[in-house]
Amino acid sequence: MKKLLLQLDSDKHPSVFDCITAYDAGVDDVLSYGGVALEDVRNLVYGAMFTRGGEDLKNTAIFIGGSDVPTGEAMLKEVLNTFFGPVRVSVMADPNGSNTTAAAAVRKITGAIDVRGRKAVVFAGTGPVGMRVCTLLAKEGAEVHLTSRKMERAEATCELIKSRFGLEVTPHQVADDEAARAVLEGAEILMTTGAPGVMLVKEEIWKANPTLKVMADVNAVPPTGIEGIKPHWDGKEKEGKVIFGALGIGGLKMKIHRGCVARLFEANDLVLDVEEIYEIAKGYQ
Repeated sequence: MKKLLLQLDSDKHPSVFDCITAYDAGVDDVLSYGGVALEDVRNLVYGAMFTRGGEDLKNTAIFIGGSDVPTGEAMLKEVLNTFFGPVRVSVMADPNGSNTTAAAAVRKITGAIDVRGRKAVVFAGTGPVGMRVCTLLAKEGAEVHLTSRKMERAEATCELIKSRFGLEVTPHQVADDEAARAVLEGAEILMTTGAPGVMLVKEEIWKANPTLKVMADVNAVPPTGIEGIKPHWDGKEKEGKVIFGALGIGGLKMKIHRGCVARLFEANDLVLDVEEIYEIAKGYQ
């Protein structure tokens, strides 16, 4: 029986990236739907639920993508609300690649340093990847600090992490070099998760910091989020620090993405969101 993946994407055109990755993960066919609104989800899921039964249900799965992360999160809830009893299929949520990217970044960091009890600062942490990086680092026992140019955004994101995951993250407003230096005092981990082409930490700042041990950035578009590093660096040592660039993280992200899609077809009741994806990521380097 063929392995079929139902791809639900809120964008006008379903992601070619996600579709190709699914085929590379061993899926036989991808049923791609773009422009999916929340009210469309239930009937599409019914088609995946009711066409196969028993052991055969595990051969159908659902992938939720799209560039709009809040919409993707709402779609996941709608998918789960559509299931009942044993009549369900496995589902993975990775809107805008936020879950697999965050899992890869944190896996790189934890592979380089024991984060428990160590201060980690996530710059521009209010976006989907940043929020998830903060969550995963906090779950691993790090003392996590999140920055934004606006304090209200930082506070709102930290409150969201607390309400959803029960984890404490400290908010900071960082709008200039002086504030960047201050928040990095005593930090051993630096992660930048800002918009493409936005430099967040100057080279002179991180080079002068005596406590930093690991740095990572998810921005491959120049300038990088951390000035003076290269996107292809994958554990490069410089100035006494281990550094991961966006492409170094991206290679692991792809392995995790493919691995998670493949895992969907092992059972019919898996739900792979950020925490579950990170657990799978621990099996990769």
